[in-house]
Amino acid sequence: MSIIKNDFEKMSITKILKTKNNKKLTMITAYDALFANLFAEVADMILVGDSLNMSFAGKPDTLSATLEQMIYHANAVCTGAPKAFVILDMPFGTYTNKDIALKNAVKIYQETNIAAVKVEGGEDRADIVKHLTSNSIAVMGHIGLMPQYVRSEGGYKVRGKTKEDEEQLIRDAIAIEKAGAFAIVVEGVLSSVAKKITEAVSVPVIGIGAGNVTDGQVLVWSDMLGFFDEFKPKFVRRYLDGATLVKDAVLQYRNDVQTTQFPSKDEEY
Repeated sequence: MSIIKNDFEKMSITKILKTKNNKKLTMITAYDALFANLFAEVADMILVGDSLNMSFAGKPDTLSATLEQMIYHANAVCTGAPKAFVILDMPFGTYTNKDIALKNAVKIYQETNIAAVKVEGGEDRADIVKHLTSNSIAVMGHIGLMPQYVRSEGGYKVRGKTKEDEEQLIRDAIAIEKAGAFAIVVEGVLSSVAKKITEAVSVPVIGIGAGNVTDGQVLVWSDMLGFFDEFKPKFVRRYLDGATLVKDAVLQYRNDVQTTQFPSKDEEY
């Protein structure tokens, strides 16, 4: 029996905004109904991240994730966690301009029960965020290291290492807030810079690889539960050795089948 207190409260945008400087927010990814149900009354927010293209579909990056793929997984998550605050990543290529972004965001809203979409980009995408929020689409921003920029940036690079980049990141956060975003993910940023970003805006900043100075944290479920064991990013803490547990269980199942220990008399009709 767990001794950790669960003070879960169903979230809304109003409640999320009120957590600024009051409560650290917890966000985790989910891609199916099973895990969404497990996380539903623990995490403040569930993100249907385009990271599913890597951890779920085995692709090398997030860029080939499609809108249809994301909608499919969003529906599974919303079915498994109908009371959760669910956010969906808008995949690469679905918000290249204001009109395309709005068309695709409306499609997402009409075909799923998600509460908000997440868009990568700073000042360069502020006009798109503004267009979405002006048309009743709730938007979470995402700045810093942005996985959808991996090819154009030449890899995954930690941000905020120069004064110029620090200043740009702060401008990015302010621009996204002004455009109407209710929260901002800051990924792969020096913690000293993440602190300045968090202090520069009045909306919650959710960190990933940005230290504990932000208003909350997000992790990919398969990373934090140890199911993805090929590579462990520096910022990930594994709370479970999931891959080993599953492999051992399947090996035990195979052994029980081969030795006729499964099924037993108790497991027969």
